Amino acid sequence: MLVIGAGIIGTACADALAAEGMAVTVLEREAVGSGASAAGMGHLVVMDDNPAELALTSYSLALWRQLAAADPAPHEYSRCGTLWIAADDEEMAAARDKQVCLSAHGIACELLDAAALYAHEPQLRPGLCGGLCVDADAIVYPPKSAALLLARAQRRGAQMRNGEALAITGHGVLLAGGAELRADKVLVANGSASLQLLPELPIRPKKGHIVVTDRYPGLISHQLVELGYIKSAHAADGDSVAFNLQPRPTGQLLIGSSRQFDVTDKAVEPAILARMLAHAANFVPALAGLNALRCWTGLRAASSDGLPLIGPHPSRADVWLATGHEGLGITTSLASAQLLAAQIAGKPAQIPIAPYLPARFEQLGRHHE
Repeated sequence: MLVIGAGIIGTACADALAAEGMAVTVLEREAVGSGASAAGMGHLVVMDDNPAELALTSYSLALWRQLAAADPAPHEYSRCGTLWIAADDEEMAAARDKQVCLSAHGIACELLDAAALYAHEPQLRPGLCGGLCVDADAIVYPPKSAALLLARAQRRGAQMRNGEALAITGHGVLLAGGAELRADKVLVANGSASLQLLPELPIRPKKGHIVVTDRYPGLISHQLVELGYIKSAHAADGDSVAFNLQPRPTGQLLIGSSRQFDVTDKAVEPAILARMLAHAANFVPALAGLNALRCWTGLRAASSDGLPLIGPHPSRADVWLATGHEGLGITTSLASAQLLAAQIAGKPAQIPIAPYLPARFEQLGRHHE
């Protein structure tokens, strides 16, 4: 099996496949854990926009807890929890609905009124209605986790190769420079770059900005996300910003987030960055006085129905997919890898795989090489 991409998805898949005793080679054109994995915030979060998303995220968070249980430090794993913030009565109703849904699936969470919200996070601006605290959510540092997963895969016999895949052939991939790297199966796991190899995929790039601050330990203690985030995160078009603030174990803060469809230029855009920071400061006014060290962008691979593509390409023989994770690639990487490995090994999966199979998209079934 040739795995294209050594981000968090590719390395998790390589590790899971190697654990099944398969011969695995990982191909990466840049550094391990670069691309969207390096650009993301590393939030491990249960999401419940639909049953399939809830099943995949909750399964994957359980796998992350198992992975970090022995030694969380190498992954910079921190169980900070998520505080979903309700700015008004409508969002408070959404918090109640989320509590009902998560609780029904055995996920511990606590509904907070305004007083309890400020007891959890005193730096929030006055006037908010309350929120929901999901205590078991966590964060990791994705580039480190990708490197650790690859290292474990290599201990299990996997090989690593640097190079760029230009095209998928009938026997493997054509590399930049003209050589062919042969493989009986090819797994495309390189996020938005998968479109360069498989333009028929129902994926669009979604650009995002992130800012990291200087060290301000103790300013906030939870990952803070506005409940309005869900509206902007799943917008079908246009530019949007949402409040997302993360405390790193270093004492630094990561500030997000923005979304721009079909923008592949990774340059930082001052206008949308300013809009994002102003929106964040509206929730935590102290942010306006902090020192920003760096800002960057990344490209999320957004599928047309919001769920990843995990499984065989329906009309390309021996081509497999693990892509289209959008903003949940870090969260769902471990579960995605287990679902993929189960299919290839012919074993039963821990959760139903049908919602994530690429064959759900008719255009892939109609593709002809």
